[in-house]
Amino acid sequence: MNGMFVLYLILNTLIVLAVAPLFVSLIKKVKARTQGRSGPSVFQTYCTLAKLLKKEVIYSPNSSRIMRVTPIVTMAALLVAALFVPLVFVPEAAGGIGNIILFLYLLALAKFFMALAGLDAGSAFGGMGSSREMSISAIIEPTTIIVFAALVFVFKSLNIFDMFSSSAAAGTLSTPVLILIGISLFIILIVETSRIPVDNPETHLELTMIHEGMILEQSGRNLALMELASAIKLTLLMALLINLVVPFGLMTTFTLAGLAFAAVLFVVKGSILAGIIGLFESSTAKMRFFRLPSLFAMAFFFSTLIIIIEVFA
Repeated sequence: MNGMFVLYLILNTLIVLAVAPLFVSLIKKVKARTQGRSGPSVFQTYCTLAKLLKKEVIYSPNSSRIMRVTPIVTMAALLVAALFVPLVFVPEAAGGIGNIILFLYLLALAKFFMALAGLDAGSAFGGMGSSREMSISAIIEPTTIIVFAALVFVFKSLNIFDMFSSSAAAGTLSTPVLILIGISLFIILIVETSRIPVDNPETHLELTMIHEGMILEQSGRNLALMELASAIKLTLLMALLINLVVPFGLMTTFTLAGLAFAAVLFVVKGSILAGIIGLFESSTAKMRFFRLPSLFAMAFFFSTLIIIIEVFA
């Protein structure tokens, strides 16, 4: 592992931590504007996290060590996953970092512990949220595997770094199948981050909440870690979509000037995608639970079509 790769590890982690709350705030801002409200500041999520970090942590008397370690494990899993998705600079892969299968396992690890924590507190809401989350995961995970398998077939590599390098070398949408991949990744993004029409991250209604139900018993700095982990997951999936479909500005050769330009460009592209997510949520109603497979089927169909095209092309 050379010095340049160590620099990448540090920079990528810092950039993820810096921009993740911004994209969450931008989505809320766009949704508020479409509803005729001014909405919160784009820095509101930063303020909320800072406030939560100062608050006391309270545990349910029914909870075990799972409730205590879940925020740390979830945050650690997603920070490691953040090393697999270059935001502005693509180094040479080292130490197995960048493997797309391991990346999916890290996301699954975070989700598993979050569901355990929802059950651990012994509340009805937490158990209901965890049950719903696992039910949706059982349906969406085969689709997620097919979508990422389609990426492997298109780029002929299991390494995300190699995928980004190939995409950056092309500079544009080099193949029409990337449009289908973009649609599939967008659906995966919506589902995995529990956004409308799958879930409403801003509700606490017991009949509708899924993600919020699992973290309802969290408080103080633990809640801050869970919220930040959720924002990081959103940013990573956005980065996958952005840097594969619109790779313009992604650096493959490190320079300080190029780093600054690539970072600004990523924030701009991410802000545009956050705006699109906000508009999509504002124009779509939350689906009934048993209608969700129809949404997943679209991503499954497009990804399967891509694999067939690549195999027989």
